[in-house]
Amino acid sequence: MRARLETRYAPLVRWFHWIGFGLVALAYVAISVGDGHGDALAFHALAGIAVLLLALARLGARVVYAAPAIAPPLSRWNQTLSRITRVALYAFLIAQPIMGLVAVQLAGKPIDLFGHTVLPIFFGPGDPELAERWEDVHEAVGEAFYYVIGLHILGALWHQFGRKDNTLRRMI
Repeated sequence: MRARLETRYAPLVRWFHWIGFGLVALAYVAISVGDGHGDALAFHALAGIAVLLLALARLGARVVYAAPAIAPPLSRWNQTLSRITRVALYAFLIAQPIMGLVAVQLAGKPIDLFGHTVLPIFFGPGDPELAERWEDVHEAVGEAFYYVIGLHILGALWHQFGRKDNTLRRMI
């Protein structure tokens, strides 16, 4: 069993968290400032792929490195809420990039960055109607993710300033 002697997450886990934050922000900025095409779409897609790979690596790191204890300890309902939020964040970080990649592949389009293909077409000629539906779901989930991220931030602030525990300090 992994020991919980540390007061902060392992450096690797903290790096994964903050790099992931930056990549998610980059994905949102790239799709917001662009017209959904060209280099902006490519940056969005590449940031999404990086988010996916980092989330998977972060899950592995969470298995290897124990989460430091929260002091003072959480009530049972707070522990349950924390677990649900963590699962939701990981689900978004993994499912959202996969949905985006599937939408692009179903459209039969490669991902090009500055005129160079960085992600080729893996499926046949594409199905524009199905791709459109996948893209709509991808966009709706992306909108919902704003709220999950907001709740995550509000929770961290509540722990820091309301509950006055070490939750935020564990990740900094």
